[in-house]
Amino acid sequence: MSMPFYVSPEQLMKDRADYARKGIARGRSVVVLQYDDGIAFATENASRALHKVSEIYDRIAFAAVGKYNEFENLRVAGVRYADLRGYSYDRVDVTARGLANAYAQTLGTVFTTESKPLEVELVVAEVGHVPDGDQIYRLAYDGSVTDEHGWVVMGGQADRLDSVVSAGWSPGMTLPAVLGLAVAALGTPADEGGTQREIPAAQLEVAVLDRTRPRRTFRRLSGPLLEDLLQA
Repeated sequence: MSMPFYVSPEQLMKDRADYARKGIARGRSVVVLQYDDGIAFATENASRALHKVSEIYDRIAFAAVGKYNEFENLRVAGVRYADLRGYSYDRVDVTARGLANAYAQTLGTVFTTESKPLEVELVVAEVGHVPDGDQIYRLAYDGSVTDEHGWVVMGGQADRLDSVVSAGWSPGMTLPAVLGLAVAALGTPADEGGTQREIPAAQLEVAVLDRTRPRRTFRRLSGPLLEDLLQA
């Protein structure tokens, strides 16, 4: 009689984590930065149809890296959660923290019970009426949540890009300044001796949560407007 195949729980979790990390690392990075009037999101993405940054609710946005079909399902679930909560209670009851907790439960359950973890990393951000009210939550493939301040870098080359952003970011920066920093970080060479890439505006997906706008604060920046901001 053959012996049953045994894998320790520790090894199983490690293998799942390695699998998820490899899938996420293949994706292009997303940079999220606070600026004086809100929160900005930037990523290299030539597609005009497949978004990595999206609006969830009035003051809340979602950014993701990894497998598109997996994080798109999470985005749709997040919109449903927000709509239902806003309709059942009040629009002010829809918060990034509540959404992050819901995502954490989903990611954690899939990671521990399904045969394959979700190959995604997420940011849920909410813009406050003042900078101190901004909230940025980062969620890993296993459902762990971190409360971030200032900036977040996710995806392939995240450590390398993070060092560029941390060296250049400071509180109260303007939108053109943080977008310039984000694009410089995204163009960082993969190797020490590589050359800095210039990424044209047409190859970028950029959006903001703008606290100066009434109610719906999310807007995408593209075309001549984005070019002007990057040149500024």
